[in-house]
Amino acid sequence: MTQTLTATPGGLTVSSRIDERLRKGDLTAEQVEDFRDFLAQVDRDLMRHRIISTNEYTHWFQKGDVNEQELKHFVKQFSVFSNQFLVAALLRVLNAGSLHQARASKEILLNELGVIYRKPGQAIGARAELNDGDKDREGDPDLVSTEGTVDGGIFRFRAAHFEWLLAIGEGLGMGFHDMGKRKQGTPSTLHFCDELQRVYGSDDSQVAEGASFAVENWAAAGFWQELEDGLMKINQRRAKKLKLAFFTWHNRVEAQHAAHTMEELEEIYFDPDFDRDRFFKGGKEILDAVAVFWDGLNDDRLNKVYM
Repeated sequence: MTQTLTATPGGLTVSSRIDERLRKGDLTAEQVEDFRDFLAQVDRDLMRHRIISTNEYTHWFQKGDVNEQELKHFVKQFSVFSNQFLVAALLRVLNAGSLHQARASKEILLNELGVIYRKPGQAIGARAELNDGDKDREGDPDLVSTEGTVDGGIFRFRAAHFEWLLAIGEGLGMGFHDMGKRKQGTPSTLHFCDELQRVYGSDDSQVAEGASFAVENWAAAGFWQELEDGLMKINQRRAKKLKLAFFTWHNRVEAQHAAHTMEELEEIYFDPDFDRDRFFKGGKEILDAVAVFWDGLNDDRLNKVYM
């Protein structure tokens, strides 16, 4: 008899891929039920982490009541985290536990560096047409895409995510030498960068997988929308509009990254060597580091500390 399992008690979904493996007999009903219980634990222990459910800084930022100093400080610290993430992303590729995980990690790293996602079957260089207003909101279609794979995609220097941040910084009077460097990071920002390398880039693939899953699902849980909302409101009152493609694009693409990590999770969970404790160790530690980053920005705001 075929069983179909959908949502877990916590809200995460048992995918159609798992249903198909159950139907084919590759997995037993007991294995799938165990996986469903595991997803419920993921929801309890990771997805309900307080930095996902209650981020005081992004809640404040969403209102758009941000002065120029606060905005420059935010963009600078975010640029440090974003640029230094490349080190952790490379470590994630080098320390991957399987070829599938290595490729999924390369999708993220190479796109960060400037390889544009391309839908399978899409002709090289075939891009949608947007008017100038849409390009301001979503990015130039020659440089960005929210769907597909880097496999067969085109590399462009200007498609690198750090260069998008430089475009925002330019509107705030900051240049290449003012952004993205470790020396420009506050202690809380650098703690997050270092924990990304230690945990997300760990050579313990179980710990790294927990961190990767947590990071991507944190990113897909709504903070990008809060930042985009705030920046849109800020732009409405600025004479010189900021180029927001970095934030609007990430807000749209993170669901794809989260989907990749769910596929990875399904692969490793049914491996005989899977270790729940190490997986949750990585997830919890990286979310604690995420909290340090945002709490640091919030403390800086309250204490009027600017770099």
